[in-house]
Amino acid sequence: MAANFVKTGKKIIGIGRNYHAHIAEMKSATSVEPWFFLKPTTSYLQNGGTVEIPNGVDMHHEVELGVVIGRGGKNISSEMAMSHVAGYALGIDMTARNYQAQVKAKSLPWTSPKGFDTFCPISSFVPKEKIENPHDLTLWIEINGVTKQRGTTADMIFSIPRLIEHCSSIMTLEEGDLILTGTPSGVSSIVHGDKIVAGLETKAGEELARWEGDAADRQGGYSFSS
Repeated sequence: MAANFVKTGKKIIGIGRNYHAHIAEMKSATSVEPWFFLKPTTSYLQNGGTVEIPNGVDMHHEVELGVVIGRGGKNISSEMAMSHVAGYALGIDMTARNYQAQVKAKSLPWTSPKGFDTFCPISSFVPKEKIENPHDLTLWIEINGVTKQRGTTADMIFSIPRLIEHCSSIMTLEEGDLILTGTPSGVSSIVHGDKIVAGLETKAGEELARWEGDAADRQGGYSFSS
């Protein structure tokens, strides 16, 4: 069932501030422990899809390694955490940046600026056995052929076992859940008509996952105003 996580998973957990360079570019504070927000599974967008940009929104890309939970549990220790992982995926945490800035200023939750339909482009499932070391992978994203983000999971502040330990101490993790582990620096805007290509590779350059699609203005629905 975990391999079909896009259809069967119940939640997407987004880890915030897990790369020092991204923290610096956002002028944010470093956390002493992991913290996260939730995205709805209705935000998933499979390969080849079109990301819809709500009216008035400055949409930013955040390319990330996704960890797919294969065996559920709560209060999972970091020592046992990897036994709960079924595999991985490449994800893009699309964010309505101006909307996010507005709610952050009011100390409000991030669900709305993170949770729009199509705001989680996601690759196909990569079985755990195909990745020897998930903490030494390359993530990248190109917009219209120009590389905007390129980073390594070796730079994550909190490791995957620590993230699983922390998240499961707060809420039960279930089979098919996805943990987006944070983004490296280089986030930028995407506008109508942009072509998006993102990849996940081994350190040696072997491609493990890819997402390709485009962006278009959304018709109807929410409209942002400052």
